Amino acid sequence: MRLQRRWVGVATTLALAAACAASAQASATPAFDELLQLLAARRHGHVTFTEVQQLAMLDRPLKSSGELLYDAPDRLEKRTLKPKARTLVLEHGVLTARRGQRSYLMELREYPQVAPFVESIRATLAGDRAALERLFRVQFDGTLAHWTLLLVPLDTTLAGAVTDIRIEGERDVIRTVQIRHSDGDRSLLTLGPEIPP
Repeated sequence: MRLQRRWVGVATTLALAAACAASAQASATPAFDELLQLLAARRHGHVTFTEVQQLAMLDRPLKSSGELLYDAPDRLEKRTLKPKARTLVLEHGVLTARRGQRSYLMELREYPQVAPFVESIRATLAGDRAALERLFRVQFDGTLAHWTLLLVPLDTTLAGAVTDIRIEGERDVIRTVQIRHSDGDRSLLTLGPEIPP
């Protein structure tokens, strides 16, 4: 279960934090529709991040920081700079982890417990509303100036790992991504300003 939670967390962090598109099973409002259009129009994102993970097995939270990159349609990269350098890249269904001279590959199709979640992320980035609605119940609150999306898994496999995901933002900018895991662990990713090319 820990391995499943860790990979779901990695995919979540990469995809939702760097994601620049979203869709939801929510009643359509002008603000929600406009938000989806703004997010879907983004083809590239490069921001700083700080992340705090609170794990039941640890006395203190884990803190990290670095950069997140997204290139449409499906390349996501998380470069952790502190406390230790590490890079995670999700592209074409393969997750690559690099730390120092070591590199690890994970074919997501070999992990069926993670595949529904990753497919939901792919669907988010592609603007595939139908695919998202098969996996999440989403609640949209707020206005375009300040909004919140609450994603609750419908898929039982994913729901066994993730309770919900709360994304907050302003217009086409994602500010925070909070993930609550079914085992009580949680993480908060805070995104900084866009890094110019």
